[in-house]
Amino acid sequence: MAPGPRGRGTPGPADRVLPLDARPKAPSFPGVNWGGFRRFLLRACLGLALLRSFAVRSETRCVVATYNLENYHIRDWGNRSEKPAASRDAVVRVLAAIHPDVVALQEIGEPAALEQLQSALAAAGVSLPHREHVTGWDTNIFVAVLSRFPIVRRASHTNDGYLLAGRRFHTSRGIAEVDIAVTPTSRFTLMTAHLKSRRPVGAADESDLREQEARILRHHIDESLLNSPRGTLLVCGDLNDSPASKSLHLILGRGRGRLIDTRPAEQSLDFTPGETAPLAPPTDATARRSVTWTHFFAKEDTYSRIDYILLAPGMVAWWKPESGYVGSGPDWGLASDHRPVVCELLIP
Repeated sequence: MAPGPRGRGTPGPADRVLPLDARPKAPSFPGVNWGGFRRFLLRACLGLALLRSFAVRSETRCVVATYNLENYHIRDWGNRSEKPAASRDAVVRVLAAIHPDVVALQEIGEPAALEQLQSALAAAGVSLPHREHVTGWDTNIFVAVLSRFPIVRRASHTNDGYLLAGRRFHTSRGIAEVDIAVTPTSRFTLMTAHLKSRRPVGAADESDLREQEARILRHHIDESLLNSPRGTLLVCGDLNDSPASKSLHLILGRGRGRLIDTRPAEQSLDFTPGETAPLAPPTDATARRSVTWTHFFAKEDTYSRIDYILLAPGMVAWWKPESGYVGSGPDWGLASDHRPVVCELLIP
């Protein structure tokens, strides 16, 4: 019978099925424990996967502080007197205890004063080689930023103005805006401002002036969020008003662009750098009773919270709420009438 199509008639040579004992066998290596070898390979693969996950998840710690230095002048300047050497030294001790990676400063003097502070911090072991000094219509005190990480973009605002009751006004101090590159692939924008103080002036009501400055600051915040799809923006400084004030509500905003108030609580600066006491979580009722004031107003003998670190939604994933604090200690009053506000970020 002639072979037919495959699957029909007598099987051809290619269709023959070999007996089990005639099939090729895997090579045999006497003394090799194949079960143990397979377990070794499995463990090696798992170990490599674990190392890869650690590499992917590595994060850079970034401590950010904001601090009003109360007239940090190294000589008489305009209508301000030189800050006493003992007070300047106290400022350095406060900042050295915090050991920030980035610090926003208010009431810093002329550029030479910022350079002197930068050098004093370096001598105390806090190297912040990158700086931005921002002027404004107030020619006596300024805002500034010092950073351990490179400042890769500078877009500070020094000439903002507004109309109030038919009169032209300018913001008292400039608004610093910089981009800080923490890693080659991760950066964030920092804005720091020093809004109109609560001291009365003859030209207009101080709260109305501060409200207009808050509107301008919020305008810059909205522009930054519009130009940065990731929304990695941190806003900080001496905003000179309470959390319930209209100016703060304007700055915080609403909707998707609403900023988050980090609201840290008091912590003594008499601790080992890097070791921070755990704080109650913000949802805990006791956390609302914690001590959060940042400024002592001698004229009225009052303590209030007017210094802030605010985060855009894109920064929240980097934020470590339990590590933030308001710095306290024996030197706080010698250094300034303000206390520093500190926030810790973990940036991938």
